Amino acid sequence: MRAAIGDKIVVRGRAANESRREGVILAVEGEDGQPPYLVRWDDTGHEMILFPDFDTFVEPAAAAAGR
Repeated sequence: MRAAIGDKIVVRGRAANESRREGVILAVEGEDGQPPYLVRWDDTGHEMILFPDFDTFVEPAAAAAGR
């Protein structure tokens, strides 16, 4: 997985009753766009370091702006 500052990160819910979660990447801590990422969640404004899992994907900032 690769990301850049400003990209949107999306975590899909693992169970039927879990909703997806979206946030913006504030910092890329790994080399060459690799995790971990500092993320600010859209729903709470909370910031955290995220190590993405299989249920996570990145939407480039340019694509997110076009939605």
